[in-house]
Amino acid sequence: MSASVVWLAAGLILIVAEVLTGTFYLLVLGIACLAGAAVSAVAPGLGTSSVVAAAVALFGILWVRRYRSSQQQPRMAPLDIGQTVRWESWIDEAGRLGRVNYRDTAWEAIVAGDVTIVQGDVLYIIDVRGSRLTVNRQRP
Repeated sequence: MSASVVWLAAGLILIVAEVLTGTFYLLVLGIACLAGAAVSAVAPGLGTSSVVAAAVALFGILWVRRYRSSQQQPRMAPLDIGQTVRWESWIDEAGRLGRVNYRDTAWEAIVAGDVTIVQGDVLYIIDVRGSRLTVNRQRP
């Protein structure tokens, strides 16, 4: 079996695998193998076809990385930021951790800043980390 047939088979296998994954990296590697097959058919020898395949793969992967990073959209801010909560009680006053009522449910909240808070005070959500809110007196 000639080297160009091996390159061609590898390229086709990688392109089919790309259809199953959808990452574009296997597509680039498959195209690089097809380029290696074309060079191997014209100029027999593993060295030249390997260098061409590696160069095509390198430039293709760099292009895919640049393209994917340019297509990423910025993360949307949580919709809870700016909403009001009603203060219920302290869990750990020294650690600034307390309990607030938000959407008729008790939530853990970290109080930002050094403010005095009593039960029933209205605060504003300034950040959300998992299921823990960060609250403050000032609206963000």
